[in-house]
Amino acid sequence: MEKYAVLSDIHSNVFALEAVVEDALSKGVTRLVNLGDILYGPIAPRATFDYLQQQEMLTMSGNQDRQIYQSSAAEVAANPTLQFILDDLGQAPLDWMQQLPFDTRISDEIYACHGTPDDDLVYLLEEVSSGHPQVKADAEIVVHLKNIRSPIILCGHTHIPRCVRLSTGQTVINPGSVGLQAYADELPLPHAMQNHTPQASYAVLTRQDNHHWETAFHRVEYDVQAAVQAATANGREDWAQYLMTGRC
Repeated sequence: MEKYAVLSDIHSNVFALEAVVEDALSKGVTRLVNLGDILYGPIAPRATFDYLQQQEMLTMSGNQDRQIYQSSAAEVAANPTLQFILDDLGQAPLDWMQQLPFDTRISDEIYACHGTPDDDLVYLLEEVSSGHPQVKADAEIVVHLKNIRSPIILCGHTHIPRCVRLSTGQTVINPGSVGLQAYADELPLPHAMQNHTPQASYAVLTRQDNHHWETAFHRVEYDVQAAVQAATANGREDWAQYLMTGRC
């Protein structure tokens, strides 16, 4: 039986990652899929990288993976978190991130990307004009998919678990975030993403005997306090709040 664990947006939270992988393997998954935004965060970038190297996992890049290795000296100087990440990582993780694919066709039935098929900074499912996420109109999502015809589309980026059936018959699945259950952003305009729980999130796709895919979302307890302490030690009280509460 094909059974995929779909992870996204780990954001250097090795404590959540370890708990999610353990939970997924206990459910008998046959493959681990990682949709990107892996090492950016004030928690444990190098430990996260080292743990991932011990796993057999299909991994692709996210926008904040690019941010790490594409950053200029001026950007690093203005961002203490980015400086911490680079100091903690060393060169090998940077080389690894640079060779990750932008997207991938996992099979004839499943396509995966971080944001949309042509832009890792764009939300595929959500619009945030109200300051909070709302699911886009069906037609707008379909336009974002362009020529992707796979029945199952996997995406991350927004940290919000979703399963959306489109008029095309396709299903778009966002597994939520492994490592960060809330955040605030200024682009494309000010908005907040909140899951209202500190629990890690991921999804499991299981192929049924009738050749359809069943989607199950899972919330996993982990050592949140360890992640909070790391974020606080690195001067990110905002992240500590997000981690503790899943709220901004």
